[in-house]
Amino acid sequence: MGATTGKIGAALLAVLLAAGCESGGEPELLNLRAEGRGPDEFAIVPNKPLQSPPDFAALPAPTPGAGNLTDPTPEADAVAALGGSPAAVRRGGGVRDPGLVDYVTRFGVQPGIRQDLAAADLEYRRRHRGLLFERMFSMNTYFDAYEPYSLDQYQELERFRAAGVRTPAAPPPEAAAE
Repeated sequence: MGATTGKIGAALLAVLLAAGCESGGEPELLNLRAEGRGPDEFAIVPNKPLQSPPDFAALPAPTPGAGNLTDPTPEADAVAALGGSPAAVRRGGGVRDPGLVDYVTRFGVQPGIRQDLAAADLEYRRRHRGLLFERMFSMNTYFDAYEPYSLDQYQELERFRAAGVRTPAAPPPEAAAE
């Protein structure tokens, strides 16, 4: 009975050690599993309202494959919201608004910043991939790993209000207790 228990213990130890070893791929801190593809809620963009032209006789001839005024243009809408020119958005994505590019690069541009940040994040995830049992059972460790970088939304709201920043989208401040 002692030899059998020892073999079972050795087998269990081997399984635990194998589960704790890194597979060589990128560490997955957020283990989400979904059956099937499911809907993509970001793929649905509402159409713009229909408009009547001022003169129906002056309409241009239809161009197959060309857009029309009611087509959704989320990129151009985002550029307009940031103060750029929506007309500068290229067909098929991308922006060529020099004013917007100049403004966002006014403090300089670091070449290769995306690759540098991706490498730093990969190293961070490797160091904070969770405990042995968390890895073994594919538990989520994302929120624990990135918790030092999260903001307390209520503390930030109070900080902004104390600085005099208007926060119209937030709930109104609580009335002082009387």
